[in-house]
Amino acid sequence: MLILTINCGSSSVKYQLINVETEVLLAEGIAERVGEATSLFTYKTDSFKKKKREMLIHNHEQAIQIILDHLTDEHHGVIAKVEEIDAVGHRLVHAGEYYSGSVLIDDHVIEVMKECTVLAPLHNPANIKGVGAMKHILPDTPQCGVFDTAFHQTLPPKAYLYALPLEYYTDHKIRRYGFHGTSHKYVSQVAADFVGKDIKELKIITAHIGNGASITAIDGGKSVDTSMGFTPLEGLMMGTRCGDIDPAIPIHMQQQMGMSVEEVNTVLNKRSGMLGLSAISNDMREIEEDILERKVPNAIQAHEVYAYRIKKYIGAYTAAMNGLDILVFTGGVGENMPILRSLVCEDMDFLGIKLNETENNQFKGGTLDLSAEDSRVKILKIQTNEELMIAMETKRLLAK
Repeated sequence: MLILTINCGSSSVKYQLINVETEVLLAEGIAERVGEATSLFTYKTDSFKKKKREMLIHNHEQAIQIILDHLTDEHHGVIAKVEEIDAVGHRLVHAGEYYSGSVLIDDHVIEVMKECTVLAPLHNPANIKGVGAMKHILPDTPQCGVFDTAFHQTLPPKAYLYALPLEYYTDHKIRRYGFHGTSHKYVSQVAADFVGKDIKELKIITAHIGNGASITAIDGGKSVDTSMGFTPLEGLMMGTRCGDIDPAIPIHMQQQMGMSVEEVNTVLNKRSGMLGLSAISNDMREIEEDILERKVPNAIQAHEVYAYRIKKYIGAYTAAMNGLDILVFTGGVGENMPILRSLVCEDMDFLGIKLNETENNQFKGGTLDLSAEDSRVKILKIQTNEELMIAMETKRLLAK
């Protein structure tokens, strides 16, 4: 069975074509800067790689048509015709409280996404465009959706309610939703398989650390708490997002610094986090170089804050679950920045967290055990694969 996974951003379309029977990736790439003056397109297979090529891509439908044209290209394609694609699996962002699992996309799903656009104004409209474009091009091909928020619908009220007037939740659905759910679910299942135990018997903390970052407590295979909240702004310090701050600070910025709502929003989401605190970059590769090679004070200090926030959440979630069996690092930064993992795990032996520094400094793909021999908690580095998770969920839905 061949599944095409689609991840539509506001100006991008990421894609993968996966044989879900063998879990083999046949082709992948991305269309970037869709709708801008100059767009970029990447397509690669095992035997062919088209690096970023400048072209003009007016909209998401054209981007998807270009993707299908490359998949069926006479010389470099991996299928003869688009009808060989059995289904399309979409990465969708926000479904509010409507869905706690993956869905076969129908009119009701689209209406839910439109209703939840106020909660994800950048992502949901783009997701809807992707679904619509694919339906127009391949009207008879089933489409399935995996929501970022779905995995966190198992949070209990004590974890998802904010201490605001109750009607804000009952009437306006202001609550913790959480994001990165597909990644957290995927790596937790990989972790359970790696240690050879039923996930229902395990207490797991998954740290998805990338430009966007979140951490989740998973007890018995279910998400019981997560750091991102009503929006992806809450929680950990991120590349450009501030994460947890005193909620009075935005009020102060408006009243005392004369900033508008839009200006405050821009600062909190796009000018804060590692970029803001280091005054250098949101790219952790640059920060790592500045720490190790140039010993730049701002980079060192910002990195310490970054790691400290993660450490605090690990402690809190261990307490919330009354124990911890596995700690997982994933995401672009979590997988590729040994000095971050080292700083996070430093002085955590009272929780049974002890890192094997030799293994921690290995740059290997897949799943790697980073635990010291006497570590009571298994520390794993796992390469996340949201696209494979989406493809497997699509296969499961179609099997029904």
